[in-house]
Amino acid sequence: MKYFNRNEQISIAPLVVFRLLFGLLTLFGTIRFLSKGWVDEMYIQPHLYFGFYGFEWVKTLPGDWMYLPFILMILGSLGIIFGFFYRWAAVLYFLSFTYVELLDKTNYLNHYYFVSLVAFLMIWLPANKNFSLDVAWRKKKSFVSIAKFNIQILQLQLACVYVFAGIAKLNSDWLFEAQPLSIWLSSHVDIPVFGELLKQKWIAYAFSWFGCFYDLFIVFFLLMNRTRTVAYFFVIAFHLLTAYLFPIGVFPYVMISLTLIFFSVQFHEKIIVFLKDRISYRADNKNNIEFTETKSENLFYGFTFFIVLQIIIPFRHILYPGDLFWNEEGFRFSWRVMLMHKEGLAQFYIHDSKTGGEIEVMNSDYLTRKQEEQMSTQPDMLIQFAHHLQQEFKDKSLKINNQTYQIKNPTVHANVYVTLNGRPSQLMISKNVDLSAQTYNLQHRDWLENFKD
Repeated sequence: MKYFNRNEQISIAPLVVFRLLFGLLTLFGTIRFLSKGWVDEMYIQPHLYFGFYGFEWVKTLPGDWMYLPFILMILGSLGIIFGFFYRWAAVLYFLSFTYVELLDKTNYLNHYYFVSLVAFLMIWLPANKNFSLDVAWRKKKSFVSIAKFNIQILQLQLACVYVFAGIAKLNSDWLFEAQPLSIWLSSHVDIPVFGELLKQKWIAYAFSWFGCFYDLFIVFFLLMNRTRTVAYFFVIAFHLLTAYLFPIGVFPYVMISLTLIFFSVQFHEKIIVFLKDRISYRADNKNNIEFTETKSENLFYGFTFFIVLQIIIPFRHILYPGDLFWNEEGFRFSWRVMLMHKEGLAQFYIHDSKTGGEIEVMNSDYLTRKQEEQMSTQPDMLIQFAHHLQQEFKDKSLKINNQTYQIKNPTVHANVYVTLNGRPSQLMISKNVDLSAQTYNLQHRDWLENFKD
């Protein structure tokens, strides 16, 4: 493939600027997370956590020890910014951040997944080989150029986010019903100046269609010299608008900043020269001989494999029958950003086969508000909660019909009703299904009620 050339060399400047921006953004994001009290809310207070399939063994640290991974993230971000013990810093940030994200799928967001992937890539990239403390203080070799694919792998990762998000928008709800944007925009009618305009249906359609075309084609315009500047203006406008309208944290600013990787070498070299002049940095040309990186064959093939996986994983949903938005089989890790609005009501019952009696469970006794909201619409979380309840009530004494019974083998049932993208609520799980008997795996969930459009 001509674009992904193993032997072509390029200035290291774009990679250095990317390192600085990524480190600053992750540092800001971590401090913001701590300042809002989310560590306590999401990782200390809950009694139950919904682990990802295959990673249920990843557990929270006891009590206030959960602040430790976030301290490590800060140290890792600082090491990345300054290029100080860079490789160790990148590993530290990747492991601590990914560990936290694997604890509870309740908190899954596409941009967290993106940060984990980029952090993993940063481990292998020679981003500390110029304008870094590793060069200035630790006397590591300084590179003037690197294999071009070190830049291209980052461009391709960003491209995956945009292009797959665009492909995902090629569905009838988004294009022909302007959903879920119609729901979300109508909830912002109280904002100054534009609030009344957001009531108009055509605005939702305009946003939907523009968002689709933007995601599908913005990368191609960023790759072309003639259109790059104008395209970047749209990047800024698009993400600032989404940041204003929707509570999606630092993600818009991450995309605005890191998309600069598509700009020319000359653009990034000017930034590096500007920064070096401001701090009188001379280590690259005084203390070290500058090299061109050449030993990169294994890294090239590793990155190629990585990108192939990134292309395949978002399409895994085609292996499952039924409606993707309903069953969510293959939904996560596929860059399906803000595509659906689901609300659900899940009523769980513990049934005792010996007496025929049952009791209704209060979900709030076990789950936080956010966990309950997420669980009530996501089938894999519903079955995880059912299994938890089965273990919780096993060998437990319960009072049923004014009599106390020892429940040996309880079964768990639920009535689950869900509304999708403004449609009337419909049954997702019938009470006739014994959820405790269903296996939590990656297979198709044929015990779900079929979606009726």
